[in-house]
Amino acid sequence: MQCIVVTPERTVRDEPAEFVAVTLFDGEMGIAPGHTPLLGRLGFGEMRISQDDRTDHYYIEGGFVEVLDDVVTVLTHRAIPAGQIDVEVAEEHLRSALAKEARTPELMAVRDRAIAQSRAQIRVAERAQ
Repeated sequence: MQCIVVTPERTVRDEPAEFVAVTLFDGEMGIAPGHTPLLGRLGFGEMRISQDDRTDHYYIEGGFVEVLDDVVTVLTHRAIPAGQIDVEVAEEHLRSALAKEARTPELMAVRDRAIAQSRAQIRVAERAQ
C-alpha cells in the first residue's frame, strides 16, 4: 500500500508501506494492506510506518487519516521524525505548560493541549530510541 504524509508546509512522505500505525484522538489504529476504507481524526502522538524490516517513527499533531484503495493519507499539522525531537526542549515546554494558570475553561483547554503535545513528543522520542 502507499503511505502519504502531508503537512501544511510540504509532503513529508510518499512511499510504499507494509504497515502504518497512527494515534487517533481516542486511541491507536493499525493499518495493513486491504484495510477497509475509513476517515479518522488524529490526536497528538506517534505514527509508525513499517517497510522492509524498518520502522520509522514520527510525532504527529492532529489532523486526519484516510484509508482508501490501499492508500493511507495522513493530513496533519506537524509530522516530525522521532530522531529530530529535542527532548530537553519538549521537557521545558511541559514544565512551562504545567506552570500556567488556567482560571477559565478556555485557558484550561490551552494548557491541557500544550501538556498533551509536550508529553506526546517526549513519549515518541523515548520510544524510538
